[in-house]
Amino acid sequence: MKKSLIIGAVIIVLGGISFYSYKKNQRPAITYSEYSVEKGDIAVTILATGTVQPKNRLEIKAPVAGRIDEVLIKEGSKVRKGQIIAWMSSTERAAMLDAARSKGEEEFKKWSELYLPTPVLAPIAGTIILKSVEPGQTFTNTDAIFTMSDHLTVKANVDETDIAQIKLNSSAMIVLDAYPKSPIKARVDQLAFDATTTNNVTTYTIDVRPEETPDFMRSGMTANVTFSVKEKTGTLLIPSEAMKVVDGKTLVMKKNEKAPPTETVISTGLTDGKRTEVLEGLAENDVILIQDYSIGDGAHNSSNPFSPKFPKGGKRSSGGQR
Repeated sequence: MKKSLIIGAVIIVLGGISFYSYKKNQRPAITYSEYSVEKGDIAVTILATGTVQPKNRLEIKAPVAGRIDEVLIKEGSKVRKGQIIAWMSSTERAAMLDAARSKGEEEFKKWSELYLPTPVLAPIAGTIILKSVEPGQTFTNTDAIFTMSDHLTVKANVDETDIAQIKLNSSAMIVLDAYPKSPIKARVDQLAFDATTTNNVTTYTIDVRPEETPDFMRSGMTANVTFSVKEKTGTLLIPSEAMKVVDGKTLVMKKNEKAPPTETVISTGLTDGKRTEVLEGLAENDVILIQDYSIGDGAHNSSNPFSPKFPKGGKRSSGGQR
């Protein structure tokens, strides 16, 4: 019994060694897929994250301490410059009216018409984003009774290596984390002149202003901003993975109808990472070969790039997706 166990263990060990040697000796099988060069549109973009904030945040404070008599607006209200948004009484008027009220409604009416309340005006045109008082509430002249902003922007943090590519008034797209299916068209409104360095990473703050501010946009929301840097339409495009650089030259493997594939030197333009523009070296409808890697048996191993194995139905789409 003991001898049988030893023999079994030896067989298992030898089997494992044999399998390991087999896997170790296998090499990646080099295969190729075809891609037909076509024209398309390409855009170079820069991605950044930011926060929705008012362009100008303004706190409204009363010139004297007192009490709110009536509030005429609510949070989210859009107001014009000089619009009356509330009525207030100074501390002296509030005390006098309270004393008059204790003597009867007629006495109260007399003094309230003799000494009129003070209006609280909107100093700029914009949106009321915070209401800090209710009718009957007292306050000092240092308390902010309302907070308003002229318009909302996204302050995006852009890496210093990308800042040179972003220009004033260039187009951008804002996507709020809270509303990912509602992108907002925007423009670059301001470029910061001072940088911020955090953990040895230097960034600049870019103000991005929506072309139209939606009602659901709120101060403090997290936003993702895509800046449009350059774009071209109707230009030759190939997958970036089809290229390789040798001695400073960019090469692709071009398929020939009656000859083996050849390495062709090309000149490139814009790239978005996945696709690259071809300026010279290829024409529309040329077919290039893109190398694939897979583990196969030894019968299909080949390292000769001029004798590739083309998988059935290997032609790729114009977008370069396999």
